[in-house]
Amino acid sequence: MNPVILFDGDCNFCDSSVQFIINRDPKGIFQFASLQSEAGQELLKKHSVPADVDSMILIEDEKVYYKSAAALRICRHLQGAWKLLYALIIVPSPIRNFVYDVIAKNRYKWFGQKESCMLPPPSIRKRFL
Repeated sequence: MNPVILFDGDCNFCDSSVQFIINRDPKGIFQFASLQSEAGQELLKKHSVPADVDSMILIEDEKVYYKSAAALRICRHLQGAWKLLYALIIVPSPIRNFVYDVIAKNRYKWFGQKESCMLPPPSIRKRFL
């Protein structure tokens, strides 16, 4: 199974992040599901993700990664120099997650919120669960 990225479908920043990943993932490694979708909810339940987790989630090789660990593991698969960001995995997770949490906490205020999820074009739609 391809790695799956779960994201907040109501968040403009999260939607932009998904578009960013798609544009740098020409091999189509990643699949996507919004946290609010039926598929997203099933994956959360299957992998026993706590209900209070409100961050990007990566499910890769049946392991679940949260916050900065998810973001950095995603980067290592992206085309171009973005994969070099994975080197930041050596920074202790409390420090990495502090930065992640500041952005996550303010994402609606800084980037806004969507009324509905975007409808991807047919060529990309197959990557969404």
